[in-house]
Amino acid sequence: MLRVALPLLGLPLAGAGTTEEPTLELGSPGEPPPGLALFRWQWHEVEAPYLVALWILVASLAKIVFHLSRKVTSLVPESCLLILLGLVLGGIVLAVAKKAEYQLEPGTFFLFLLPPIVLDSGYFMPSRLFFDNLGAILTYAVVGTLWNAFTTGAALWGLQQAGLVAPRVQAGLLDFLLFGSLISAVDPVAVLAVFEEVHVNETLFIIVFGESLLNDAVTVVLYKVCNSFVEMGSANVQATDYLKGVASLFVVSLGGAAVGLVFAFLLALTTRFTKRVRIIEPLLVFLLAYAAYLTAEMASLSAILAVTMCGLGCKKYVEANISHKSRTAVKYTMKTLASCAETVIFMLLGISAVDSSKWAWDSGLVLGTLFFILFFRALGVVLQTWVLNQFRLVPLDKIDQVVMSYGGLRGAVAFALVILLDRTKVPAKDYFVATTIVVVFFTVIVQGLTIKPLVKWLKVKRSEHHKPTLNQELHEHTFDHILAAVEDVVGHHGYHYWRDRWEQFDKKYLSQLLMRRSAYRIRDQIWDVYYRLNIRDAISFVDQVGRQPMGGHVLSSTGLTLPSMPSRNSVAETSVTNLLRESGSGACLDLQVIDTVRSGRDREDAVMHHLLCGGLYKPRRRPIIPSFGSHVCYQTSPQIHIT
Repeated sequence: MLRVALPLLGLPLAGAGTTEEPTLELGSPGEPPPGLALFRWQWHEVEAPYLVALWILVASLAKIVFHLSRKVTSLVPESCLLILLGLVLGGIVLAVAKKAEYQLEPGTFFLFLLPPIVLDSGYFMPSRLFFDNLGAILTYAVVGTLWNAFTTGAALWGLQQAGLVAPRVQAGLLDFLLFGSLISAVDPVAVLAVFEEVHVNETLFIIVFGESLLNDAVTVVLYKVCNSFVEMGSANVQATDYLKGVASLFVVSLGGAAVGLVFAFLLALTTRFTKRVRIIEPLLVFLLAYAAYLTAEMASLSAILAVTMCGLGCKKYVEANISHKSRTAVKYTMKTLASCAETVIFMLLGISAVDSSKWAWDSGLVLGTLFFILFFRALGVVLQTWVLNQFRLVPLDKIDQVVMSYGGLRGAVAFALVILLDRTKVPAKDYFVATTIVVVFFTVIVQGLTIKPLVKWLKVKRSEHHKPTLNQELHEHTFDHILAAVEDVVGHHGYHYWRDRWEQFDKKYLSQLLMRRSAYRIRDQIWDVYYRLNIRDAISFVDQVGRQPMGGHVLSSTGLTLPSMPSRNSVAETSVTNLLRESGSGACLDLQVIDTVRSGRDREDAVMHHLLCGGLYKPRRRPIIPSFGSHVCYQTSPQIHIT
């Protein structure tokens, strides 16, 4: 029989466990070849991508159905509905296939589902609000996570010693500390899903959400250290091992942040040279951010912290370099991927809970864990907030502390970590899995359902969804400079001083290195032109009042003549062009010259010219009624329109 090898581009066939190349049977000598098949079922060749597409489609249709009834979605968070849908689908699959399938695998979760959610959160995080509250975020993320992990683990071990946990739960102190390390960390996916629907104020949201992102480094270190100690055995743990565990906290956290910043620098620098290949700009954003995540994961560093810092560090420069269409593509693609990943995670959590063969039940362990994570979370928030309020300009009140305590949700991260435990090293794994499922369901469903009524009952300040006006931005920058100057004068190098120094360093070095020259120049010229236009128009107005009648009105008391003001178009076209010519600017704003000169710099100057003439400086005429006469005077009031 003749066998012909068919190379399939390196893709293994489903179910192939041998090293033989796929072959095609052409028949034995003397036998007629098989006839042409009109239809052939090839499910195994498309099973994996088909199931991925099917899950995303089902999740999207489920979200559409949920939002058909506004009353339901206003009362029940979307994450709760998705988990319940997952329970229903898991029950159907179990009834049909007689076994639980399509579980939430840790590898799939950490490598494919979690990165887009964290990237979206880091890229679109309000950086100023984040760094203004960085001290509080780090306190809750580091000190709070350590507090929750050790107190919960020690309390559960004490519960076992008191006989309230069944003897069949074979776990020692190190086992309970390992379990406490994975069950105590606030989950970013659950917090993002619930808090975005509650709409608490920006400060409260950024503290809880920032804590859920930055505590990943502490969770990773505690989990790996405790897991190593369990595998080694408590008798074999040396004093140097504890010191290595403390050192690994700094290595994992600072190393992950450093990896993220390195890739942020590479991403910003790369997008500076994509002016002629705009089509690949969104692709570069996703590839380099994902490469930061995988690099940190490969080096056993905090991957969540790496991609968060990558998004935070690169956004300013990337947004200035890429085109408007690329910014739109990045925004909506990133939001779509994050939404799909979040939806699939909650559905798979519900489906995974149906498989009762992987977990065992103990009421004492379950109830004790629920009580301890709530109690120690609240106690830790109160103690840490009391310390932080001694240094905060705007202290966190008791209502904020209640919401922060109640908003410490657990989610898929804890479930994925508990699944990774080795049953041979941790005999109580099945009990820990069951407890983790109950904790995740309780925090997402029960706390998710009740946190919105709690926020309304406590009258927590809600977020205000509006962009700051130009007046607010100018006042904000003014106060920043004033506070930085005050700190410099008194010799106290505090937060405002160092932020001002960073902004100067960024403007002098980083922006010029990482931003395309046209983007950097336009940003500075806008404010410079705005200032000069105001000064020029004020001088021109006073000069014309004293010298040019121009058909204006004469004030009898002063003898001054008020001219009739020129139209909007003439002011915009003459003021901007003549001003920049006379001030010695290198910008070419003469449209006739631009029509004949086609260099790249002139085209950028033409864009600047049209921006200023069409959208930036639009004076309006406002009547002023003087108290000493019946004449109506007109003055020009400049306006800035930022589009």
